[in-house]
Amino acid sequence: MNPLPEPVAQPHRTRVKICGLTREEDVRAAVDAGVDAIGMVFYPASPRYVDVARAAALAEAAGPFVSVVGLFVNADAEEIAHVAERVPLTLLQFHGDETPEACTLAAQRCRLPFMRAARVRAGLDLVEFADLHRDAAALLLDAFVEGYGGGGHVFDWTLIPPAWLPPIHNPTASAAPRIVLSGGLNAQNVAGAIERVRPYAVDVSSGVEAAKGVKDHARIAAFVRAVRSADAG
Repeated sequence: MNPLPEPVAQPHRTRVKICGLTREEDVRAAVDAGVDAIGMVFYPASPRYVDVARAAALAEAAGPFVSVVGLFVNADAEEIAHVAERVPLTLLQFHGDETPEACTLAAQRCRLPFMRAARVRAGLDLVEFADLHRDAAALLLDAFVEGYGGGGHVFDWTLIPPAWLPPIHNPTASAAPRIVLSGGLNAQNVAGAIERVRPYAVDVSSGVEAAKGVKDHARIAAFVRAVRSADAG
C-alpha cells in the first residue's frame, strides 16, 4: 500500500475588510474587488457615520457572501441591539473604551461574535488586553490618536508581541489571537505590513478614500491586488 502523501502547506490568505462605507456604489466596488468584509460606522461623531436605513441598504448591496461589520463606540447594549435587529450584521466591532464585560454582554444580546479594537501605543500590554478580551473573535490593532479611530496613521509594529509575529505566529494557535491589522494602511504599504505581521486580516478606510466616507474604486482594487500579491509571496 502506498503511503498517504504529505499534506501540502497552503499559502497564507489575508482577509480584507473595507471600513467606513457610506455609498452603495462603493460597496459594490469593494465586493467586485474581492473583499471579505465591509464595515459601517454607527458612531454619530464620525464623518463616516451611517444611520440604520442607510446601513440596511449598504448591507443589501454587499450581497450574501460578504461579512457585514458594525462599528460602535461606547454604545450601550440596547442601542447596538436596535441596529442589529434592523441591519443584517455578521460581526460587531467595539472601538471605544468598552469594558470586556460590556462587549460580551452586547454580543450575547445580539447573538453575534465581536471584534475588539486596541488603540496601540507604548505602555499598552497587548497580551494582557487580549486575555481580558478572550471572548473576542478577533483583535483589531489600530493606531492611537486623540478621539477614536486611527486617523490614517501607522502605529509602531514593533509594539506587537513577538510571539504573535512570523515565523512564530500561527493563525490557528490558541496562544495568539486572530489579528486584524489596521492603521494607515494603503496599497503602497500593505504588502510590507503583511510580510512583517502576517495578520489574519487587514482593515482599511482612509487609505482607499477620495474623501471621508467616499471611497476611490481604483484604490480599493489596487489595495486588494497588493494584498493578494503579498500572499502569493
